Parts: sequence; C-alpha cells; structure tokens
Amino acid sequence: MKVHDGSLKQYVRDFVEYLRLNRNVSEHTVRAYESDLSQFLTASAAAQQRTRPSLTPADFSPDNVRLFLGALFRDGAGRATAARKLAAVRTFARWLRREGVIEGDPSALAGTPSREQKIPVHLSIEEMARLLETPDRRSPLGRRDQAMLELFYASGLRLSELTGLDLDDLNLSARMVRALGKGRKERLVPMTQTAADAIRAYLPDRELMVRGPGSAIRNPQSAIRRPRPDHPLFVNYRGQRLTPRSVHRLVRKYVALCSTRFGISPHALRHSFATHLLQGGADVRGIQELLGHAQLSTTQRYTHVNAAHLIEVYRQAHPRAKKGG
Repeated sequence: MKVHDGSLKQYVRDFVEYLRLNRNVSEHTVRAYESDLSQFLTASAAAQQRTRPSLTPADFSPDNVRLFLGALFRDGAGRATAARKLAAVRTFARWLRREGVIEGDPSALAGTPSREQKIPVHLSIEEMARLLETPDRRSPLGRRDQAMLELFYASGLRLSELTGLDLDDLNLSARMVRALGKGRKERLVPMTQTAADAIRAYLPDRELMVRGPGSAIRNPQSAIRRPRPDHPLFVNYRGQRLTPRSVHRLVRKYVALCSTRFGISPHALRHSFATHLLQGGADVRGIQELLGHAQLSTTQRYTHVNAAHLIEVYRQAHPRAKKGG
C-alpha cells in the first residue's frame, strides 16, 4: 500500500468536499456519506485503542472494514443499513485509489449483507381517503395541509421533493408538477384535479403568510410584502419554507387523528401512490418513471405488495380457500 502524508480523517473531509463540489448529489446524500465514514473511523480507532486523528490510510485495512461491519451488527443495525454503510466505505476506497493514496480495495473481501425483502408500509385506498379529509379546511393552515397531502399522494413525491417545490414548479392548468429528485434530476409528474383544486384554494393563504409573519393568522389587513430570494410552495405561518421535519410531524398528526395505524411516515404516502397505481393495473415501468427510480428493481418492491393483495383477495373469494384449504 502506498501511503501519502495526511490522516485518514482529513482524507474523509476531502472526499466529502469532493462529493459536494464535483458530484451531482444532494446535500442529504453528502451528509449520509459523512456520517457513515465518521462511524467507520470511530470503529477503526476503537478496535486499535487509538484516536481518530491518529489513523492513516494504512489503517484502512480489510480487517478494519470487517470489524466495522461487526460493530454495526452488534449495535443492532439492520442488513439494509449495514449494506448502505459498506457501500459508502467502498465508494471512499475507490476515490482513494483514484487519488493515488492507496493501492487495492480494502473493502473488496467484505461480503455485502443480503437485504431483507420488506413490503413497503402503505395505506389502503379507504385509509388514504380518510386522511385527505382530515385537515380543517376552514383555516389557512388546514387548507395548506390538505393541499400538501393531496399533492403528496397525487404525484408520489419524495419528502425532499415536496418541501423543495417552488411556485414556478407548478402548472395547475396542465395539472403537472416539476420535481427535483435524487442527483438533481428533474422529472414532470401529473397531479389529480383534486390536488390542483386544493392548491388553488391554498394559494391566497400562502400569499398572506409570505407577506408578513403570522399575517394570515392574526391580522391580514396589516400584511406588508417583503421580497424573498425564492418562492416556496409550502410555507409555515411566518412565510418560511416548510422543513422536512415539519411535514413529517404534520403527517403523523393527521394519521393519528384519522387512524389507529402507527409508523406511518411521509414516505408511506409515496408507497401508497405506487401501490394503488399497481393495484389499478399500471405498468411497473410507468410507475418507475413517475417515482423517479433509477433502477427498475427499486420499483419492483411494489410487486410484492400487489402479490400480498392478490393473495388476500384469493383467500376471501375462493370457496375452498375460505374453508382454510
């Protein structure tokens, strides 16, 4: 192994900066790489009873990669999580080789943990209908929340795509929305008429919220418009862009109000979108395009959902199956 001057910790920083400046990846992805590699450094240092700054590229060894995986499993990480973190380590190794810092791939001998085949959590069509009727449309924030939920389900957006929407990403007359997905790839996704109508009902409230903090709630007559560098679609009562954390909290609140289900996150609305399309006869490749999946295998998870649905229909409908045959 050829070793250059510099700590492994500094090389991690350089790699993260490379991702941020030279690779077309989201800030969320950059932070995930940084977190995963920071965990790798911590595990490697602990295994050798050393400090993280003292690690050098020579310590990026197959043994330390295996120790890292072992530590993840001892801490209760799932196989999908361990596989993702190992992928981050392997990407870092390829970058180090390209930069001439190391020779060979220390992660090559580490086997990738097999992933669990989990059926994505989703709501039934009836549960989704109840959820969309839950926000109080008599209030500005209720109209905003209904528009948000309607668009979420109508277009199958990711949480980051929804919160990143600006006004000019909408074409309400054509019922289309422009989403900026992973790798900053744009795609056009249709929306339903009910989603377009809900957004139209919310837009006057949004205008008042943007004009002044709390103006739509407390005193619309005293609103004073202030210029802003962007034009977010979904804003809080202060006129600021809704954060993913806020949307996550709102979705959980409305699910709790209309259902006894637990563990329903904003991503479950995206799963529901795909599942209901598949159950309605949509083509898997078409769903792939709508969801913005780079790999068809990612979309094919929903075929497991449809298979489970068909089995349940079979058990309920077939005369011999009803008898427990």
